Amino acid sequence: MKLSSRIAQIVPTLILVSILVFCLQQLMPGDPALVLAGEERGDPKVLAQIREELWLDRSLPVQYLHWVSNVAQGNLGYSWRTRQPVSQLIEQKLPVTAQLGVMAFVIAILIGVPTGVVAAIKRNGPWDYVANAVGLAGLSMPNFWLGIMLILLISVHLGWLPPSGYVPLTQDVWQSLATTIMPAFVLGNAIAAILMRHTRSAMLSVLDQDYVRTARAKGLSETRVILHHALRNALIPVVTLGALELGTLLSGAVLTEQVFSIPGFGKMVVDAVFNRDYPVVQGVVLVTAFLFILLNLLADILYVLINPRLRRA
Repeated sequence: MKLSSRIAQIVPTLILVSILVFCLQQLMPGDPALVLAGEERGDPKVLAQIREELWLDRSLPVQYLHWVSNVAQGNLGYSWRTRQPVSQLIEQKLPVTAQLGVMAFVIAILIGVPTGVVAAIKRNGPWDYVANAVGLAGLSMPNFWLGIMLILLISVHLGWLPPSGYVPLTQDVWQSLATTIMPAFVLGNAIAAILMRHTRSAMLSVLDQDYVRTARAKGLSETRVILHHALRNALIPVVTLGALELGTLLSGAVLTEQVFSIPGFGKMVVDAVFNRDYPVVQGVVLVTAFLFILLNLLADILYVLINPRLRRA
C-alpha cells in the first residue's frame, strides 16, 4: 500500500477510534456525577448541576458531537477531577513514558536482534538452544516480579541504583537515566525475547533463499552475506513487530510504572478509568491511536529504506 493511502487513512481511523472509546466507556458501571460529588452525592441539586455542567444530561450523540467538535479545534477538554486541560496532563505524562519506552525499545533491539541472528546462524547448536531458553525465560517472567527482584538485588543489596522514583531529563540527565534504566530493562527484556524469536525465524527463512546461496558462491565474506543480503530482508517482519511493540510501550506500562513509582502515562490512564474521568481517557486513547498510526507510517518508510525493491510495489 502506498504511503499516500496510509496517510489518507489517518482521519477515518481516528474517527472510528473516537466512536469506539466513547461508546465503550458508557458501559462502565457507576455514575460520574456521583464520583465527582463526593460527600454531597446525596444532594439532587448538586448532582443535577454536575450533570448539566459536564453535558451528562444530554443524549449520547449530542455528548459525542460536542466532544468531537472541541477535539477538531485542538481542545481535548478538561479533567473532571483536577480541572486541568487534558492536553496539559498528556504533555506532563507522555515524556516520562516516552523516555521509558524508547530506552526499553533500544535495549530490546540491542539484545533481541543480534541474539536472533546468532541463533539462526548457529541453528541447532549450543548457542541456538541457549538463545531460545533465554528467550522463553524472558517471555515467561512477569514484569512486576522481575522488577521487584532487580530492586532487591541492585538497589537494596548492592546499592547501585535508586529503587524507585523519577527525575526528568531536563533536571539531571544522569540521575534520570539512573532512575529509568531498571524499569527500561524490565520492559525491554520481554520485547527482546519476542524480537529474538521473530528475528531467528525470519533469518532461517532468508538463509535458505537462492540469492543468499548465490552471494556465497560469488565468494563474498560470510559477514557481508549475513549483514548485507540476509539481515536486510529478514528485518521486514521485525520492523513491523517493532513498530507495534514501541507503540505499546508508549501507550503506558502500568505494572512496571507502579513497581518503580514512575508517574507515567499508564498510571494516569488507570486512575482516570477508576475515577470516571472520561475526558482524560478519551484524550489519552486518541493520542495513543495517533502514535500507533505514526509508528506504522514510519515502519512503511523503513521497509523502503531496508529493501529498495519495495518502491516498485
